[in-house]
Amino acid sequence: MGICPSSGYGRVMSDVSVTVYTREDCHLCEEAIDTIERVADDEGVALDLSLVDVDTDEELREEYGERVPYVLLDGSPAFKYRVDERRLRRKLTA
Repeated sequence: MGICPSSGYGRVMSDVSVTVYTREDCHLCEEAIDTIERVADDEGVALDLSLVDVDTDEELREEYGERVPYVLLDGSPAFKYRVDERRLRRKLTA
């Protein structure tokens, strides 16, 4: 649990669960992760960030193939390939 300064003094909110399906040497993945961390920090939102390398599991590699990064927020699909900063900001502060 963390304090979310943008939503009112002392208001406590749960961490936002973020899962990023990624692979090694993926510049779009690096950009997505950087954007997610920066926006969450700007908004004072605590993240529970999990990175999943699709190349470490045959089923994941088949499911996601080249469709990385693939980002889930609290278990729901949110972004594919690129993270739109404005949409992410709205999702994290809703």
